[in-house]
Amino acid sequence: MKRVVIIHCWEGTPDYCWYPQTKKELEERGFEVQVPEMPETMSPKLATWLPKLKEVAGVPNENLFLIGHSLGCITILKYLETLDENQKVGGVVMIAGFTDDVGYSELTNFFVDEIDFEKIKTKANHFIAIQSDNDPYVDLKYGDILKEKLGVKLIIKHAMDHFSTITSFPDVSEEVLMMT
Repeated sequence: MKRVVIIHCWEGTPDYCWYPQTKKELEERGFEVQVPEMPETMSPKLATWLPKLKEVAGVPNENLFLIGHSLGCITILKYLETLDENQKVGGVVMIAGFTDDVGYSELTNFFVDEIDFEKIKTKANHFIAIQSDNDPYVDLKYGDILKEKLGVKLIIKHAMDHFSTITSFPDVSEEVLMMT
């Protein structure tokens, strides 16, 4: 069975913004979808978020698709770094993703070690990044970095801020469906 795991943003919850609608859309298409509540979302730590993602993901394979929003994206990239040589996932969709410390001391712990893009790009069949041209927290340059380093399909949306105020975001489900 095809599975999807959605990793929410900093201060997010499983029922925040577009996550419930995306979960519903994908379940209606036959996917098993999980949106775990990440630990200590107000004061996130990679040391707790990464094990939670590993637990929820279970045994990674090409029927597993990962969707990250903001801090969820770096969590997914760090997860992919941990996969064994013969493990990979079907695809990754990153919404408002970033690759460097963006200036919030609460998030610095996610960027202690450099990202191993060379390893990561072998760990998924597809990478997609969706960025907004007016995101107040994540500069558009991160889409370009993800495109350069991972070869992502880059989608720029107009005036979508940080994708946190919308309750429906069909682009995400459509991209997952295209990957399969």
